[in-house]
Amino acid sequence: MITLHKLHGERLVLNAELIESVEAVPDTLITLVNHRRVVVSESVQDVVDAVVRYRRRVAAAPLVAAVVAE
Repeated sequence: MITLHKLHGERLVLNAELIESVEAVPDTLITLVNHRRVVVSESVQDVVDAVVRYRRRVAAAPLVAAVVAE
């Protein structure tokens, strides 16, 4: 999950796995796999960076769990 903000400032937590596309039109428009669209105040690059951080956390999770289990 990534945390973003709607244009009027309301916080939005979005499942990053559902993002199909992100575009600047001029506001940042996120289209989800179910075709729902969300406009956010973050830039396209900020959304991409948030998704990359999320995916890194998810990829590292099995490694952390394995170390804790030992």
